Parts: sequence; C-alpha cells; structure tokens
Amino acid sequence: MELYNYIKSLHLIFVITWFAGLFYIPRLFIYHIEANAKPSPEKEILTKQLKVMTKRLWYIITWPSAILCVFFALWLLHLQTALIYQPWMQVKLGFVVLLVAYHFKCHQIFNQLQQDQVKYSSNFMRIWNEGATLILFAVVFLVILKSAVNWIYGVLGIVVLGILLILGIRLYKRIRDKNPEA
Repeated sequence: MELYNYIKSLHLIFVITWFAGLFYIPRLFIYHIEANAKPSPEKEILTKQLKVMTKRLWYIITWPSAILCVFFALWLLHLQTALIYQPWMQVKLGFVVLLVAYHFKCHQIFNQLQQDQVKYSSNFMRIWNEGATLILFAVVFLVILKSAVNWIYGVLGIVVLGILLILGIRLYKRIRDKNPEA
C-alpha cells in the first residue's frame, strides 16, 4: 500500500505539471499568432522568442510530464486492476483519451507555428485554451465523487462552465477592442 501511495503521488505531480504545460502552451500560441500580424522587425523578434519559449515548454515540461503521468497511471492500474471495471474510472479514462487527443492537437499546432504556418486566429486559440480546463474539471469531479451517475451532473456543470468561459472570452475581446493594452 505504501508503494501505491508513492506512485499515486508521482502520478498526481505529473498530472499537475502536464496540465500546467497544456494551460500555458495555447497562451503562447495566441501571442505567436498575434506577433505574426505585427510589422517588421517586431514580428521577427517576437516570433523568434516565442518559438524558443514554446519549444522549451513543450519538450522540457509538457511532453515529459504527459509521458510520466501516463506511465504512473498505468502502474497504478496494474497494481489495482479492479479500478478498470468501475464505471467512474471508465468515464475518467474516456476523458483522459480526450486529453491525449487535445495534447496531440496542441502538438500539431506547435509544429505549424514553429514552421511559421498560422492556421488559426487568436480568438480561436482563446477558446481552444479552455479545452484542458473543461477536461480537468471533469476528471477531478469523477475522481473525487467516484460516481458514473453523478458525472452526468458534472458534465452539465462543465457545459455551463464552458458557456461562461466563452462569454468571458467574448467580454475580454470587447474590452481589448476598446483598449488594446488591456
């Protein structure tokens, strides 16, 4: 049992650092996209610095954290295989699959921006930035409540949270349109 708790602690640490990377990388994408619209030489100076920042965040923090998080999660499931058969865990693993898909999509966007390919607007990225937040809320409520039924209420809460986040993003856009320095 003591080994299990050490592994669980390491899993949680890498969940936190993985999410830290996933929370910050879209912000850097936003700054990169906005820098791309600036005149020379500001555009080149900013995009060069943002490429370095995103590369370091992605490869030094986010990817290693994701790999170690999954490694320790699999180890935990190996030590307590009965967890896999619990409905709340199955729903949680579904959200983890979504998180991994979100991670890979961020990797694709990362690669595009490293090659100076801007395919998304900064407004899209502001909304995209909330994807990890919604998944985090779902997973935390599932783990704490350990109920596959209550997760339905949690999903409804996540939908409400998503709507509030989108409204907040729109409000912030209006504020920025009036005051670009906000």
